Amino acid sequence: MSDLTVIVLAAGGGTRMKSKTPKVLHPVGGRSMVGHVLAAVRAAGVEREPRVVAVVGHGRDQVAPHISELMPQATIAVQDEQLGTAHAVRTAVEAAGVAAGTVLVAYADTPLLQGESLRALVAEHEAEGRAVSILSGVVPNPFGYGRIVRDERGVAAIVEEKDADERQRAITEINSGIMAFDAAFLAAALPQVGNDNAKGEYYLTDTVAIARSQGLAVGAMVLDDVMQTEGANDRAQLAALGKELNRRIVTRWMRDGVTVLDPATTWIEADVELAPDVTLLPGVQLLGATKVDEDAVVGPDTTLKDCEIGAGARVVRAHGELAVVGAGASVGPFAYLRPGTQLGAGGKIGTFVETKNAEIGEGAKVPHLSYVGDATIGEGTNIGAGTIFANYDGVDKHRTTVGRHARTGSNNTFVAPVTIGDGAGTGAGTVVREDVPPGALAVSAGPRMKVGLSATSSRSPPSRSTNSHAARSAIALERG
Repeated sequence: MSDLTVIVLAAGGGTRMKSKTPKVLHPVGGRSMVGHVLAAVRAAGVEREPRVVAVVGHGRDQVAPHISELMPQATIAVQDEQLGTAHAVRTAVEAAGVAAGTVLVAYADTPLLQGESLRALVAEHEAEGRAVSILSGVVPNPFGYGRIVRDERGVAAIVEEKDADERQRAITEINSGIMAFDAAFLAAALPQVGNDNAKGEYYLTDTVAIARSQGLAVGAMVLDDVMQTEGANDRAQLAALGKELNRRIVTRWMRDGVTVLDPATTWIEADVELAPDVTLLPGVQLLGATKVDEDAVVGPDTTLKDCEIGAGARVVRAHGELAVVGAGASVGPFAYLRPGTQLGAGGKIGTFVETKNAEIGEGAKVPHLSYVGDATIGEGTNIGAGTIFANYDGVDKHRTTVGRHARTGSNNTFVAPVTIGDGAGTGAGTVVREDVPPGALAVSAGPRMKVGLSATSSRSPPSRSTNSHAARSAIALERG
């Protein structure tokens, strides 16, 4: 390929979206629509990324920073008035000073577009030495689309639906709007495009007639997967494209060795990474930059966003965000992993457990009905059911540290900041307000009344001499 410049048209108002968010920023499959297009544009280059010029207009204060964040090297061209596609392209050419090579024009609202399709169009365009090349498709119902009219020299014209005669309306090859140009021809042709039409706009398709009038070659490459060029003008179309995008993503992962039990209820966003032999059960949503390693099982009914799931781990009916689950660990059912959760290999976050900014060591377990916030739990430790890490004093958050191989009782409250040492234990119902030394036992239960056995009871009281030391210890512990 010669030097390649890609112009991405992102200036449209998108009024049919009926949204305060500019159309091209609406999300689908984990990226904005323009984000998908920029990913395709990046993939269109062979030896290096193409030069990119993004034309912004409506909502430029939101669109321009978003594009610059995704592709910092892109040139931003501002179209103050939206006067048509040729006007937008001329704005880009003038802003970037494009003078040589190939210019590819794409649209920012086509999220299914693939880089390999753009690369093929450019390769054919340059191989044939054309002035203009059009990415076209054949559809069973071409109503509403511009038709590609061919003759023995190639493409003779692009005729819009409203201007087509009966013979032309029968043509099923349509214009996608994506076009490749010889840069020198484009720079010379754009000032010749007029706006003598019903809308008073400057149409890029008029360059076809200009090229033909100069005896230059114009052609079209038929794209078999024409849905790649479909745009979204309203939210219903966006949802349809989102469903199709998800179908394609799920299918690709299944072909790469991932088991998906119910593709219809499984949603996988574009930036998710899955290893072979991952199993996804019904009702799974994998969002953002989630990564799942081999032999892990996720689901059913699980949502993970920006999470890392280790090899062989199991996550069941859980919700997680910005969390890490180690190899062989288990989560759920009905667990909530908030940002900053790190579960070590072989560890467990169990039923109705919520964690936040918590480091849970290798083999450590929080099995039931607990809140673990701003905490470090050492390897091999077991946290009793119903435990609360009280991390907030009304002004600041504080951290609790539980050492290695500790054993804490049920219904504990750890009032941070507090440290429980290695091998320490706590009794049931204990409120820990001070550090517990390694190996010690902390108990805070109050006195308890002992009721004697009834004379009619079939059970006999234990001998006073039996386990007398243990009995005295138990009484002492009960009274604190």
